[in-house]
Amino acid sequence: MELHARGLAAGLCLGAALLGQAYAADKPPVKIGILTDMSGTYAGMGGPGSVAAAQLAIDDCLAAECKGMKIELVSADNQNKADVGAAKAREWFDRDGVTAIADLTNSAVALAVQGIAREKNKVVMFSGPATTALTNKECSPVGFHWMFDTYSQSAGGAKATVKAGGKSWYFITVDYAFGHSLEADTAKAVKALGGTVAGSVRHPLNAPDFASYLLQAQSSKAQVVALANGGQDTVNAVKQAREFGIVAGGQRLVSLLIFLSDLRALGLESAQGLSYVDGFYWDYDDATRQWSTRFEKAFRGLKPTMTQAGVYSSVLHYLRSVAASGSTDGKVVADKMRALPIKDPIMRNASIRPDGRVIHDMYLYEVKKPAESKGGWDYSKLVATIPAAEAFQPLADSACPLVQK
Repeated sequence: MELHARGLAAGLCLGAALLGQAYAADKPPVKIGILTDMSGTYAGMGGPGSVAAAQLAIDDCLAAECKGMKIELVSADNQNKADVGAAKAREWFDRDGVTAIADLTNSAVALAVQGIAREKNKVVMFSGPATTALTNKECSPVGFHWMFDTYSQSAGGAKATVKAGGKSWYFITVDYAFGHSLEADTAKAVKALGGTVAGSVRHPLNAPDFASYLLQAQSSKAQVVALANGGQDTVNAVKQAREFGIVAGGQRLVSLLIFLSDLRALGLESAQGLSYVDGFYWDYDDATRQWSTRFEKAFRGLKPTMTQAGVYSSVLHYLRSVAASGSTDGKVVADKMRALPIKDPIMRNASIRPDGRVIHDMYLYEVKKPAESKGGWDYSKLVATIPAAEAFQPLADSACPLVQK
């Protein structure tokens, strides 16, 4: 009887193993690369946290649609240099068998990798870069812009600020594709709302000293000083703007792109009153709180940024699409990604357009005063929801060749 039971148990185990192998047989091996800024100005909003977010997505898919699949995760530092990012992407695609790349963090790097991924027929998903060029003239059938872009950041922020009386603007802009695009989109929105642009000044990436730029902004007498930069550049500019009395002097300080990691670096004393647009905030609802708690446990006790949340969402959707299509061919998976609904704790009302732009609800937040915060990570309060259909550049205005006019 005991021998019979053991034999039955062994048979059941063998059967389960064979079923698992058969289940995984129609699902190809996957290798995902997270190409991000690991140590520079954008490391806090992407970096190692993006790798942790991708691993959570892998774990979740392996427990469901991807059960039995072989999934490998690799990562590299793009150093915010287009040539470095492009070289790593080619190496991954040509030599290392990487089937998709996610994050990217830097617009110049993203544009370089977009061209390579198109050439190699590999899926690439952007959660860190902001330039709208990725879904306009430089769009790709295998490229997806996941979380935010310069249009989404400018539309909500400009509307709220002009409505509050900030009609004349002066820009302090980081001098590369991301900053140029962010300034241009915001200036266009400001003028459409009846505002004016008093001027602008550009600074290099990783600028430690904003004194001369802030003095020019002060002398412009513009009602709004807008920071068209990100990461450590934004942190440095906000801190020094307080020291120079920009706000005390009657000008309004607006950050066009700021992340939770930046608010943590600034502290509420320096950041209070800043308005900003975000695609994900950890305390939005029960689903975001639960997922953010998982991320916090997995990554240094830190809450996730919008970029890191976007990496999770994009990688999970890619893996589900590979599982559903039974292929890692770029076009096959991309078509499946457009067909499948996006369902996760991150996105609300999300869908993928023909130009590769993932549209979803965006949110206007205001940084709390120290007395308003309940402590810990309680930095911001929700001011308004920007519906998905309004948050991103209208498809009719897209210059993407994939869009049928």
